[in-house]
Amino acid sequence: MSCQIALIAGRKELREFIRLPLRLYKDDPNWVPPLWAAERKAYTPGCNAVLDRSRHILLAAYRGRQLAGRLVAYIDPQFNTHFNSSTGFFGSFECEDDPALAVALFAAAETWFAEQGIHRVRGPINPVAECWGALVDGFESPPVYMSPHNPPYYDKLFIHAGYRGVKDLLAYEADAGNAYAIPERFKRFQTIVAARRPGISTRKIDTSHLQRDAEHIRRILNVSVDGNWGFVPVGAEEMAAIVRDLKPILDPAAIWFVEDCGVPVGCCLGFPDINRIIKKIHGRLFPTGFLRLITGLKHIRDYRLWGLAVLPEYQSLGLDVLLYLRLFESLASRKVRLEANYILEDNLRIRNALEKLGLKAIKSYRVYEKPLPA
Repeated sequence: MSCQIALIAGRKELREFIRLPLRLYKDDPNWVPPLWAAERKAYTPGCNAVLDRSRHILLAAYRGRQLAGRLVAYIDPQFNTHFNSSTGFFGSFECEDDPALAVALFAAAETWFAEQGIHRVRGPINPVAECWGALVDGFESPPVYMSPHNPPYYDKLFIHAGYRGVKDLLAYEADAGNAYAIPERFKRFQTIVAARRPGISTRKIDTSHLQRDAEHIRRILNVSVDGNWGFVPVGAEEMAAIVRDLKPILDPAAIWFVEDCGVPVGCCLGFPDINRIIKKIHGRLFPTGFLRLITGLKHIRDYRLWGLAVLPEYQSLGLDVLLYLRLFESLASRKVRLEANYILEDNLRIRNALEKLGLKAIKSYRVYEKPLPA
């Protein structure tokens, strides 16, 4: 049966678009549904910082009357201004195992991109769930919160449609419940730092001054990570959205600052992996899901290290290691399983530090690109 590609316009079509993964992943034991209420809200104008500033379309592929594939195509002016590029992005990609269907879906997106003056397409980078890349290694375990999960055949679909991998992102694991411990030499490192730089101190995030500390995080990230592949400075609105989304699950023991004479110069950002609870409540917060989520937080031992950054002038002092030590030690009583992602494949400094700390690479995500005809 031939496929038809259509723009999502009405509420009924949008609901089908959002719920497509329910059918595609019904036999995948590692798939975790999104929080459905948050997913619907993210496609609502005024509720998604990336889509609100970007020209975008929602595309659906149908076989007969059945939805069989979907994607969001968008053009982020903030990215293109920062990198002086003409790049389009796709995200929210889901599709049956049918290369012809995927080709038709991408062809429709590429036609729209070309009409907008776009010269290359990159993805999957999901503007709704903040997920980068498609999983290409590590299918045997479920994803942590705000990270991708997909069938192994997606790589084949992208390649068949003319896309090629441009960057791999890695996830590393430290599992205290499976005999992981910080090597002793790194525990002694804290004493060395204190002797060499007596002005250096560490502290947890202060939830009574959340906005102030969020701005510290934004400043440190924008300075220290600028220049990393694909990174666009985080705007005030985006940071406000991140704080809003993560505030209900915020754990002060998982967010640390390193300061020099009381001024924050580095930070690490961790949060509980609520995917274990989301799976149990089937992505539904109401009527009782939200209560089960909040009460279940204290029992979670799985955490995600979402980001770690130190200002450039302090990067030779090992403060990133100090932050990791504080984070892991503060969660050690829970026999924490900590997953650090996304780590750029060519960020050898961070990879080397994590591997020396005894973390093991467990997953790989791939971002793809395709040039469009001039």
